[in-house]
Amino acid sequence: MTFETQLNPTQPVNQQIYRILRRDIVHCLIAPGTPLSEKEISVRFDVSRQPVREAFIKLAENGLIQIRPQRGSYVNKISLAQVRNGCFVRQAIECAVVRRAAGMINDEQLWQLEQNLHQQRIAIDRKQLNDFFQLDDEFHQKLALIADCQLAWDTVENIKAAIDRVRYMSLDHVSPPEMLLRQHLDIFAALERHDAEAVENAMALHLQEISGSVQLIRQENRDWFSED
Repeated sequence: MTFETQLNPTQPVNQQIYRILRRDIVHCLIAPGTPLSEKEISVRFDVSRQPVREAFIKLAENGLIQIRPQRGSYVNKISLAQVRNGCFVRQAIECAVVRRAAGMINDEQLWQLEQNLHQQRIAIDRKQLNDFFQLDDEFHQKLALIADCQLAWDTVENIKAAIDRVRYMSLDHVSPPEMLLRQHLDIFAALERHDAEAVENAMALHLQEISGSVQLIRQENRDWFSED
């Protein structure tokens, strides 16, 4: 297993370490229950402990790790309660976002979404799951920007860490990218028609997919989940 170690000197170190560790946890490169050491992470990135500590605090705020004073830090198991609550909040926000976007979207924004969908197709054809995962997020973020509400996406991003772990584990068999792309295309088609009701329904159906997949993923990885 190879871990990324290179940082961009032009960007805040703590934010980069947070993003990399978040991705590693979401992609299960760092498994639930794994202890995390400030010292080891600082050595990995060749930085002082302070930006690592700041990254750990942000990961803890997102529910990905638990910091135990004098006892160390550990990657949390995937909380079923957090997944359920996150799905509920995300659906409420994003259904409102696309309903609003349906009345605001213009030709340039439709073209941008279409380009993203084209890139999703390429990632699927090349079996590049990591690229598809990122493009999926970018698609949803673009919808919030079209609705002129970046705060909606910021809120979703802050509460969806537990959801993302299930999403990633489900990509190769439970919720295949091909199916998710079809759902994205349904959302796009409704936006193209400026049909607020249809796009809201399409988004609700799309986001309900994670609720159905979580139990299947849990059966395959029981030791990685908690009821809390």
